[in-house]
Amino acid sequence: MSKQKQAELKREAASFAHANTKSGVIQLLNTTIPFLLLWFLAYQSLAVSFWLSLPISIMAAFFVVRMFIIFHDCTHGSFFNNAKANRILGTVTGIITHFAFEKWKRSHSLHHATSGNLDKRGVGDIWLLTVEEYEQASLWTKLSYRLYRNPFVMFVLGPFYLFMVDNRINRKGAKRKERMNTYFINVSLVLIYSILVYIIGWQALLLIQLPILFTAGMLGVWLFYVQHTFEDSYFENETEWDFVKAAVDGSSYYKLPKFMQWLTGNIGFHHVHHLSPKVPNYHLEKTHEQVVPLQKATTITLRISLASMKYRLFDEANKSFISFKQFKAMKKLKPISD
Repeated sequence: MSKQKQAELKREAASFAHANTKSGVIQLLNTTIPFLLLWFLAYQSLAVSFWLSLPISIMAAFFVVRMFIIFHDCTHGSFFNNAKANRILGTVTGIITHFAFEKWKRSHSLHHATSGNLDKRGVGDIWLLTVEEYEQASLWTKLSYRLYRNPFVMFVLGPFYLFMVDNRINRKGAKRKERMNTYFINVSLVLIYSILVYIIGWQALLLIQLPILFTAGMLGVWLFYVQHTFEDSYFENETEWDFVKAAVDGSSYYKLPKFMQWLTGNIGFHHVHHLSPKVPNYHLEKTHEQVVPLQKATTITLRISLASMKYRLFDEANKSFISFKQFKAMKKLKPISD
């Protein structure tokens, strides 16, 4: 695609980058109200059985994912037209989703600015090694990387690390605004949990909130993972890296059933989002449908996406992800020198 066509594509997508207050309020209501009702119903169901409460908590978790998409839009300043409204709503939804608004806003903006750039990895993304880097890594790095990329660690333990550790502490060198926002969200969580413990008891709180956070966290990590981890995803070194190609070729169109698309706030249209981050989630589908070149982005379905679980390393020579099994076979066919 020529630079001129790339510029035209960006302009077309950017024409949808305008917030709609009515759409935002409706989405906020149809996300928050069901979440609160399901949370209350999960609590009431505990009087009957935990096994009756559990599926209700799992349903509530999907609305936490949807809440996170609202939070995510607020970090881009796209959910509402007013910057202050985005900041306030982003902080409130950050409390509900257990994410520090200002901290995540910074790291996520870096993710957008460097996605697919092999020379600028490390902030707001998933740890990725190339075949050559893995081959030359120390034994400790290899073991750490294998552990990190293990599905149990990434999708089961990972969410708890995010909620309990990473989102609770400030990065080194964080500015005052960022630090104070993290502190405010942490204190708010302590107060809210303390009140809930006082009202319903710690056992009931644990039986409701733990399944919600675990399910929502696992779904969130999966969505973030699969949106950039597919066989022929785009990765290039700085000299060859291109923003538009990284957005359209390095971000997938995760084609989900309509009800799942709704519950996940249209984030499956990730190629659209990366091309024009200011497009609010409630305009992503329309942008995909009306900007024809975007329909050529890599499309993955639920079934196809499961294959991404095996991808561990990026093969620069063939421009594709490979599994550790494929890496082992590659070494046998063509030994890589130290």
